[in-house]
Amino acid sequence: MQADDRLAAIRGRIAHAAKLARREAADVTLIAVSKTHPAETIEPLLAAGHRVFGENRVAETQEKWPALREAYPDAQIHLIGQLQSNKAAEAVALADAIHAVDRLSLVTALAKAMDAQARRPACFVQVNIGAEPQKGGCAIDDLPSLLAEARAANLPIAGLMCLPPAGIEAAPYFALLGKLARDHGLTGLSMGMSDDFETAVMIGATHVRIGSALFGSRA
Repeated sequence: MQADDRLAAIRGRIAHAAKLARREAADVTLIAVSKTHPAETIEPLLAAGHRVFGENRVAETQEKWPALREAYPDAQIHLIGQLQSNKAAEAVALADAIHAVDRLSLVTALAKAMDAQARRPACFVQVNIGAEPQKGGCAIDDLPSLLAEARAANLPIAGLMCLPPAGIEAAPYFALLGKLARDHGLTGLSMGMSDDFETAVMIGATHVRIGSALFGSRA
């Protein structure tokens, strides 16, 4: 299947899930997760009209995207992986959105970088929704204080992000993230990947992160 066919198929599934939930498909941003995939794999999706891409690592983004962005200057980069505080300045320079704000030290580093660069990419606070010790994200109990610190630092908080536990039904975790967002006056929900994005859309996802369904298995 060609890149434009895969893209059309995913968009169609998003639209169907949105219709079932009485939502508008246009309210769901499809993030094509291009991490580990080379520029020559990404370019066909750009040529097919897609513009929002997800990367994990700052160094990989710096390597791949300057030439792609020269050809497609309206392309957007969402950094979706765990971010080291010492990479905050580079992340602010590169990204249109940062999806894994999960601790006070990163809030502080991002705020400093945004003030210095006069550039303010949208930020999602990652919640460790399944309380899994191996995963990033702030604990649910710590979310109010982290959001307060982020708002005090003038970070542009767009919403919450989560990675639910693998291998079990994701819907309860998506619903919990939605409740947490509502409780804190947030509308953005970055949740749902290739295996569960339709469920996420039906529960209110505003951003879905699709990798393998668009690109195949990661390198």
